[in-house]
Amino acid sequence: MIGRGEMRRACFCAAAVALFLISACADRRDEAADGKTSGAQAGESQYNVTLWPEIETPDLTNAETEARIDALLASMTLEQKVGQIIQADSSSVTPEEVRQYRLGSVLSGGNSAPGGKAYATADEWLAMADAFYDASVDPEGVETAIPILLGIDAVHGHNNVIGGTVFPHNIGLGAARDPDLVRRIAEATAKELRVTGHDWTFAPTVAVPQDDRWGRTYEGFSEDPDIVASYAGVIVEGLQGELDSEAFMGPDKVVSTAKHYLGDGGTEGGRDQGDAQASEADLARIHGAGYPPAIRAGALSVMASFSSWKGEALHAHRYLLTDVLKDRMGFDGFVVGDWNGHAKVEGCTNEDCPAAVNAGLDMFMAPDSWKGLYENTLNEARAGEISEARLDDAVRRILRAKLRFGVFEQGRPSGRPLSGDETVLGAPEHKALAREAVRKSLVLLKNNEGVLPLRRDLKVLVAGDGADDISKQSGGWTLTWQGGGLDKALFPNGESVFDGLKAAVESGGGQIALSENGAYDEKPDVAIVVFGEDSYAEFQGDLDNVAFNDPSGEALAIMRKLKADGVPVISVFLSGRPLWVNPELNASDAFVAAWLPGTAGGGVADVLFRDSDGAVNYDFTGRLSYSWPKNAAQTPLNKGDEGYDPLFALGYGLTYEDDGSLPALSEDSGLDESDKGTPGVYFAGGEFAPSIKLMTGADVSSLSEDGGAVSVRRVDHQAQEDAIELSFPESGGAAALASGEAIDLSRETVGQLELSFAFRAEMFGEGAMDIGVLCGEGCAGMIDLGDVLREGEGAGWRRMRVTLACFADAGADMSRLSAPFAIETHGAARIAIADVHLVQDANGVKDCGLVEAN
Repeated sequence: MIGRGEMRRACFCAAAVALFLISACADRRDEAADGKTSGAQAGESQYNVTLWPEIETPDLTNAETEARIDALLASMTLEQKVGQIIQADSSSVTPEEVRQYRLGSVLSGGNSAPGGKAYATADEWLAMADAFYDASVDPEGVETAIPILLGIDAVHGHNNVIGGTVFPHNIGLGAARDPDLVRRIAEATAKELRVTGHDWTFAPTVAVPQDDRWGRTYEGFSEDPDIVASYAGVIVEGLQGELDSEAFMGPDKVVSTAKHYLGDGGTEGGRDQGDAQASEADLARIHGAGYPPAIRAGALSVMASFSSWKGEALHAHRYLLTDVLKDRMGFDGFVVGDWNGHAKVEGCTNEDCPAAVNAGLDMFMAPDSWKGLYENTLNEARAGEISEARLDDAVRRILRAKLRFGVFEQGRPSGRPLSGDETVLGAPEHKALAREAVRKSLVLLKNNEGVLPLRRDLKVLVAGDGADDISKQSGGWTLTWQGGGLDKALFPNGESVFDGLKAAVESGGGQIALSENGAYDEKPDVAIVVFGEDSYAEFQGDLDNVAFNDPSGEALAIMRKLKADGVPVISVFLSGRPLWVNPELNASDAFVAAWLPGTAGGGVADVLFRDSDGAVNYDFTGRLSYSWPKNAAQTPLNKGDEGYDPLFALGYGLTYEDDGSLPALSEDSGLDESDKGTPGVYFAGGEFAPSIKLMTGADVSSLSEDGGAVSVRRVDHQAQEDAIELSFPESGGAAALASGEAIDLSRETVGQLELSFAFRAEMFGEGAMDIGVLCGEGCAGMIDLGDVLREGEGAGWRRMRVTLACFADAGADMSRLSAPFAIETHGAARIAIADVHLVQDANGVKDCGLVEAN
């Protein structure tokens, strides 16, 4: 069946540009170069393209643009065409290499900023943009030099630049139920991106998360596809301008990306980069809901998902990428990959994947693997393994987006409107918009005896580790990939929740004190406890259950002590998803789901307090965009599921006019010990992660569970027997935390995560002591850290951090680790080890053995 989108393009080609018909449509008649046929073409019963909408879209194509593309294609060498479909990360490519290989795009990943930093200032970003742009337009050796697109993940404001406005994450915006609000946020974000010279943002995320264990849940607006669909198109219009209007791709607009296509919110077990087993009808109805409105609005790019559908990787799923997205839904922009996502395709590697191009991927995101991928793709194009028609179609789609954006007319980034104007970053109107978004996103779950709203003349105690931490309240994808752990000084235009509360109380003549642990000298009238999840992004954010994980138990202890003292407790919960918090709900008189509000913490105070004259200035209007669980094992949990029985249903949210009383809740989590575990944590609290075992031996090549060469005993670190002490003989020995299945940390390595472990150096000889990782027989990445460890001999517990890239540099294949932690001595030694896990590198500097206080 020929969809309207295909018919529209075919008719246009025939009438206007015959050459375009040949290059853009020929691959519709040809099978993929590897001989595979899509289900729709072969008529296989497992696919039903009629389940997907045919979209009436305003054309991204027009005669003038297509004729210009024809001329460009005719002038381009094969090498130049291959360069256009390759995107490299700014931390792994130089401007000279962009010129030499004629790359089509450069991105900056979550931990990639100018000068090898994790984050940077506006002027540093702009200087980088100029350098890459200048290289791309250097005419040497080509008939026509084509400017790059500079992309970045601006997913909740321009969250990568110091001083940028950081809006609430999408989960909070979904609770606001306000499409106009998200349109205005997109408009503000586009303006701030223009300040730093960026052309392209990888947003909006239109995933429809169905399992809240997924570490990217907060990137989705809702579990409800209708809510997601109501936002997708208006965000595209906010970023790009309204298609076919004078505002489209104007001087304050950027290219948008609808992502991640398709089903990334529906993987089994909520696992990132996992497999979705949904029926095709549910894939279209639920997970595909955001794409039609984004396409109608003129989205110039769509990003393929890391995940798979029924075992077939999306990066090479010809049926979904070509037959459904491009032909049935009429998408005329280009499909970009995710971070080395093509390597997830069977038979592919980071540096080689013709199957992805043949299936419909138009641009590889190959951050650190781009050079090898370029060479292999070029050879495959020369050999016909990638057809000329398919390559030309991919390049045509990229050029179409570039021309609609106006890359040839835009000129040097620093010479464009808004470039370098730091008054736009965190502009008063943007901060006011962010504060409005916070107010509208808050959801009131409990308000016993109408304790809220509060008067401003009270004696207020503010407690909790989230109260004065802008980095924590902003969550992942904030200056760094995983977020968190950053000083307030890095948010010059930000305001913590405490800052906002303080301003409100002092304006009404009250008294306010900040005490993170809840201690006080004079009894307060009320306490506000701000607590929640530590920051995370994908991988580190995946959970095995939906229990709120607070290893210290400090937040709950604070609440219970205050309650015992007769102090009313208002809880403000920071989280990227609904979580089982029944004990915390029981210990609170009022409970507010604040999600991840970003840099405008004052929006919380706007709603918690009455106006100075005693009136309610802002009531709660937020409603749950996700269902809230009754117990920690209750996931997936989505409205419409059989046996749907949440604690708070989708759409729940109190106002001040409602009876907010909540009876005591069961504190039985519904979990047993086998349910516990967190990705990236290998040994903590005395427990090994699932599939991790301690193995010992005479060296790293002879490890076994009863190796015998090394003595092992339990010792105390922060609790009873929560550490292991390893005693090595004079001849030396080895120990490792070995995994029963290969661990892929390749993305985390490029993302600058670190291996962190607590250690107590008790006795060392003069021999080397290597710390590292193992990656199968004959494969390891070990670093001699004996001198560093010896410096701490007798100094008690300390902490070591090693950037994962150091192990890769030492020879490890980080995509197939058999042991994420190993230690080998070449002489007698005794060392205790605890708390082995991955952490975000907050300083952006490669540390191959940094020791700090524990």
